[in-house]
Amino acid sequence: MTTSRPLPMTVPAPDLPARVRIHEVGARDGLQNEKAVVPTEVKAEFIHRLAASGLTTVEATSFVHPKWVPQLADAEDLFPRLADIGGVALPVLVPNERGLDRALALGARRIAVFGSATETFAARNLNRTVDESLAMFEPVVARAKADKVHVRGYLSMCFGDPWEGPVPVHQVVRVAKALMDLGCDELSLGDTIGVATPGHVQTLLSELNEEGVPTDTIGVHFHDTYGQALSNTLAALQHGVTTVDASAGGLGGCPYAKSATGNLATEDLVWMLQGLGIETGVDLDALTATSVWLAERLGRPSPSRTVRALSVR
Repeated sequence: MTTSRPLPMTVPAPDLPARVRIHEVGARDGLQNEKAVVPTEVKAEFIHRLAASGLTTVEATSFVHPKWVPQLADAEDLFPRLADIGGVALPVLVPNERGLDRALALGARRIAVFGSATETFAARNLNRTVDESLAMFEPVVARAKADKVHVRGYLSMCFGDPWEGPVPVHQVVRVAKALMDLGCDELSLGDTIGVATPGHVQTLLSELNEEGVPTDTIGVHFHDTYGQALSNTLAALQHGVTTVDASAGGLGGCPYAKSATGNLATEDLVWMLQGLGIETGVDLDALTATSVWLAERLGRPSPSRTVRALSVR
């Protein structure tokens, strides 16, 4: 990365990964929570700008029924506009086989399914029980793997649920292992309402390891409701996790859990990682400029502290 900024000063800490892959979710998880529908051409330029900033994984859209997520109803129009982006993974969310058909027809080579660790959220988000949702995902994952398509398994409500309260670790581990047993290549642990704390993070990761889920298949997805997203990320890095989900400018929430606030801002994450001497390949100045550009189009400032600090310099 080339930049004229002297800060943050690099002071490595022991026993942390040398490099972290950021799984950028702003264009999907971020924009799906917007009250107004963002124009397709703005989404396409946003994704192009994110890719140009050095991000190697940019989640593009979701092939859910437009009735459920109208903000992403333009998936068929958007995805072909990204064909000129080379060297960047562009995963898409698919809820079922119909969504998979739509994604594969457009040439998608990385997909994600979205499960829940709790029954209430599974009912509200997927209109199914936890086990029924796993059964729905089974043919999706099987068909994708047969076609050599990479599959990510999202698991929400891993640390707390707004209706059910604390979620027992063993309950999360059961569903997480079931997702991986379907054939998912990686697992993203979601702190959907932002209630996780570092000890909880490390305990869940350890329990998953004990049940045969390797650390190198796990990503973490933290929301910043209580200001804990970065501390929880550091706890995951100390455990050996090298994939971290984040959203440019801190966009996002969850349309089915109203207490879920924004995702961990990608800029805040990159600032911390740069200070720790951890490589990401991301140009922080270019990323910040992208979030400022999008904030102007959304008509409000970015909630990211790093974006706000750098954009006034």
